[in-house]
Amino acid sequence: MARVLTPRAEDFPRWYQDLIAKAKLADNGPVRGTMVIRPAGYAIWERMQAEMDARIKAAGAENAYFPLFIPESYLKREAQHVEGFSPELAVVTHGGGKQLAEPVVVRPTSETVIGEFMAKWVDSYRDLPLLLNQWANVVRWELRPRIFLRTSEFLWQEGHTAHATEADARAYARKILHEAYEDLMATVLGIPVLVGLKTARERFAGATATYTCEGMMGDGKALQLGTSHELGQNFAKAFDISYSSAEGGREHAWTTSWGTSTRMLGGLIMCHGDDNGLRVPPRLAPIQAYVMVVKDGEGVGEAATGLRDALRDAGVRVALDDRTDTAFGRRAVDAELRGYPVRVEVGPRDLAAGNAVVVRRTDGSKSPTAVADVVGAVRAALEADQQALYDQALAHRESRTVEVATLAEAIEAAATGWARVPWSAVGVAGETEANAQGVTVRCLLRADGSVPDSEDEPDLQAILARAY
Repeated sequence: MARVLTPRAEDFPRWYQDLIAKAKLADNGPVRGTMVIRPAGYAIWERMQAEMDARIKAAGAENAYFPLFIPESYLKREAQHVEGFSPELAVVTHGGGKQLAEPVVVRPTSETVIGEFMAKWVDSYRDLPLLLNQWANVVRWELRPRIFLRTSEFLWQEGHTAHATEADARAYARKILHEAYEDLMATVLGIPVLVGLKTARERFAGATATYTCEGMMGDGKALQLGTSHELGQNFAKAFDISYSSAEGGREHAWTTSWGTSTRMLGGLIMCHGDDNGLRVPPRLAPIQAYVMVVKDGEGVGEAATGLRDALRDAGVRVALDDRTDTAFGRRAVDAELRGYPVRVEVGPRDLAAGNAVVVRRTDGSKSPTAVADVVGAVRAALEADQQALYDQALAHRESRTVEVATLAEAIEAAATGWARVPWSAVGVAGETEANAQGVTVRCLLRADGSVPDSEDEPDLQAILARAY
């Protein structure tokens, strides 16, 4: 396999690019910074979408859709927001062969346009909370693109809500953070994440608080996998999202926004991938079991088809590969590259003994298994390997995270992993110093690991790392 992929230890970025290409997950688009997501990659994204969408709906939000084009004047209404996004904006000045009376921005995010319509739809306290989500593409002009991690156009969900009180808004932003984002990443993607508060320097433009899910990648760097924001009344005042209270007064709403994107695909690759390719956690995998005919022989095709059907009837997402005109070794390599959790190999020799071979992608083990026992063996392997991938990722994070006492020690530790350091030893000045050396404060945590309300709380811990 070293001939197929650059070893991770040798050149991690090259390994990442090799894997995306060889596993046929995505390709670069014709415009710099864009990407084409190929069917194998998009199938994983669809599974992420389905799992995330179910959690968002369980939290009470409803899906809607808002325009791709946003009047430039909308962004200018919230000064911090436009200032934060200005370097990344794509602006359309001509349409239909004519110069537009007002330039329009290709959405970098939708707080402004959704705020405009929230103002129209909210009149009374009875209209609150208003809980919306949309699945869409967004454009942020990226200077240093990397497929899935940073592209000028990417796919995501963005939630936007309006509430009667600050407490309700905060509770909902955290509900999404934990019950949708953290839960999906831990239980489906198999990625252990630290959930914490961003510093003011790292906060979303226009927000009053930003909460984040941070995952450690295979090279020890951090990746921000999802964020949830309290927007206070900033956007409500800019767009007059106001309501008549139960007492008869007129009040501005409190709003939130939150999002996850195709960046999760990049995180999946870099967290679980190995030198043989991708390893997809079974609960996420579009194909959980891949039944392969090793070569033609009496009854082999029928046995493989029967196993495929039995696995499907047992609720396993399964595919059959009976392309015996292609060398088995090549097909097996492709299956490993794509990270199918389990392969069931059916060949004449094993079948003559009443067996098929169950191959587990997570540890590479190969087990001759009686045909009648294959379904049970596959289901047990899927359950065990979901947990195994999470446990491996957690052990990796713990082994590459060090407790330090000073900023200098934290910056040094960030060369190979994460540093946990008292926030009081860093502060705003120390954060600026760390940034100058390519190190960022990923999040702030309380001593017990819970999420603080403010960076001014005493005894907070900061996580410092290099990041994608």
